[in-house]
Amino acid sequence: MRLIACIIAVCFANLLYAQTAKEIVQKADEKMRGKTMQAEMIIKTIRLTWSREMQCKTWMKGNNLAMIFIVAPAKDKGIAFLKRKKEVWNWMPALERTIKLPPSMMSQSWMGTDFTNDDLVKESSVVEDYNHTIAGDTIIQNRECYIIQMIPKPEAAVVWSKVIVCIDKKDFLELHSRFYDEDGKLINTMNSYDIKMMHDRIIPTRFEMIPADKKGQKTEMIYKNIQYNKPIDDGFFSTEKIKTLN
Repeated sequence: MRLIACIIAVCFANLLYAQTAKEIVQKADEKMRGKTMQAEMIIKTIRLTWSREMQCKTWMKGNNLAMIFIVAPAKDKGIAFLKRKKEVWNWMPALERTIKLPPSMMSQSWMGTDFTNDDLVKESSVVEDYNHTIAGDTIIQNRECYIIQMIPKPEAAVVWSKVIVCIDKKDFLELHSRFYDEDGKLINTMNSYDIKMMHDRIIPTRFEMIPADKKGQKTEMIYKNIQYNKPIDDGFFSTEKIKTLN
């Protein structure tokens, strides 16, 4: 009986631990997103022999609505991406066409960068599509962090087979993430820097995505301006609106 009681106690403790891990991930996700978010950002694609810079605007509302609009360079201006729930569209002004992206394209490169389509438009949910467990603790940028392992739920259509995230214990900032494929191979590492006050909260403002097998290659995403929790009507996130953004 004592052994059974111990087993039950351990299982119950692990269950609480897993719930706590999910709460930590949810707090970090909500910290970065807010109820709504409007932002201006620069995305720098860096290669051994060249680099490229894009300027973008983005709007997000909760976990189900998102829009990304490319402002510069001129050859890409007007290209836009829309997410509504689990559906993603791409507006190509040169073709005057709106293309619905299949789930299989979520793992593909976004606009030639080291970020995937899923990284930018967030088709998958880091909170709802994964099971979370705390794997330990670490120190990053002099901040104590949780190490959390995220394994996709069986029914979830997600890009990665495993994600390891390191989240600051004090401010719930995601400072380091590692992304693995279905064979358990490390594909990308993301680091977060330049923590500062943006609008009403402290967040990282520069993110580096580094592919594991491509030396000297990375993509930086830098937030220049963010506004949180300003009302955005659901109707803004429509396939008609992406054709008229400016």
